[in-house]
Amino acid sequence: MVLTSDMARAAHGDDAPPSGGIPAAPSGGIPAAPSGGIPAAPRGGAAPLRDDEAVSRFVEDFASALVEMGVPRMPARIFAALLTSDSGRLTAADLAARLQASPAAVSGAVRYLIQVGMVRREGEPGSRRHYYRAPDHVWDEVIGMRDHLMARWTSVLREGVDILGADTPAGARVAESVRFFEFVSSELPLVIARWREGWAAADGTARFSAATRPGTADQARDR
Repeated sequence: MVLTSDMARAAHGDDAPPSGGIPAAPSGGIPAAPSGGIPAAPRGGAAPLRDDEAVSRFVEDFASALVEMGVPRMPARIFAALLTSDSGRLTAADLAARLQASPAAVSGAVRYLIQVGMVRREGEPGSRRHYYRAPDHVWDEVIGMRDHLMARWTSVLREGVDILGADTPAGARVAESVRFFEFVSSELPLVIARWREGWAAADGTARFSAATRPGTADQARDR
């Protein structure tokens, strides 16, 4: 998936990942694992125990993969940082601190990401700060944008068939491109619809599982 270059005007910043260590365990210790052996989620929104350096490496690796797909470097790093934050949203200052980047680089990168639909900006009542977050269904939204581009490509290619002549070798190659994009454009909405149905079903199953877990009802009453 290559993002069009005429949409990209992102600034570039220092790409060096921040150094860090293993954060201290939240007060009260690590929650005990249930009988299944999987640690229970920390109560009260406590931060999970993670290796910060490993997280930083993953952010940079994921950003590099996005760069290979055509995303500019700084927007790729910011998107990876947002996707890997537990809150799901960060301020420009948060992003600059996490990525050791300049405010100007962050500003240009988030503008790019907002333009291509990979990030949204939101505010809070009574606060002047803005937060940036990746949409809940970011990938199918990005794919949907590609569908609009493919419709444009298809329209231009059809003109090429008429200009070159459908019965010529060049015209035949362009016509094959038209058929390909028409096929993909017709299938994409069905694929996205199937994904959303599967996601909704899986989310409902997860909610049911959480609701029937021992002690969940008591925790809900405590809130």
